[in-house]
Amino acid sequence: MKGTRKYSISEFSKKTGVSIRTLHYYDDIGLLKPDKHPTSGHRIYDHQDILTLQKILCLKFLGYSLDNIADLLGEASFTSDLNRTLALHLQGLENEKERIEQSMAAVKRVMMLLEKEGEVDSAILLSLIHSMQTEAKQREWMEHYLSEDVVEGLLNKSEQEKVNLDQTFIQLSKELKKLYGKPIEDAGVQAMIKTYLEATFSFLGEDLMKHLADVDVEEMEIQEFEDMTPSPFTEDEQQWLNQAVEYYMKQAEMK
Repeated sequence: MKGTRKYSISEFSKKTGVSIRTLHYYDDIGLLKPDKHPTSGHRIYDHQDILTLQKILCLKFLGYSLDNIADLLGEASFTSDLNRTLALHLQGLENEKERIEQSMAAVKRVMMLLEKEGEVDSAILLSLIHSMQTEAKQREWMEHYLSEDVVEGLLNKSEQEKVNLDQTFIQLSKELKKLYGKPIEDAGVQAMIKTYLEATFSFLGEDLMKHLADVDVEEMEIQEFEDMTPSPFTEDEQQWLNQAVEYYMKQAEMK
């Protein structure tokens, strides 16, 4: 249109807030192709390009890929048929929102742990982070194999309660490194086991412990859950720890 203002790519970038690099890319893939100067070959944008770019940014904001956007740009109008793809995009956004919220909660827990502990063994910290990362899968496992009361009891713990249990586990790992190799009946070893088990039982609570005692879960099913939260200890350390726990439980039964 005669008299329509023209923009160089730098002017167009400044006016729209879209980087020159992105504008180059949109041109290369045929999404937004401005006119070219007949001699210099420089890109020349006009008002229509601004409108097209607005459409691109709006569709991108809704979650459409650039390939989908290229197809949609030619549509003169939209009907309810668009709802099918919008519903898929909405589900994707909901999933991404849940993932981000889980990541934020994990970051906050790790920050609290580091603030309280000052220093944490990398294997232990990464093990705890992995456990946080797989909480959704753990939830699915629990909902499949455990009763609703047990699942609700385990999942409704506050972040502070979770951090407290994480701290206890960190302390256990520190003590284990010091005591590993000693006889399992050693007083220091048994004191370590006592502290950790009491903290775990306190975290679960008496009512939840009773519910868990009534749960019948096959060994293979338990292994499936343990695979989601692998031990940060070596195989020998874990075996020694298991033996120490078994000894503690036997001694407790005899009292």
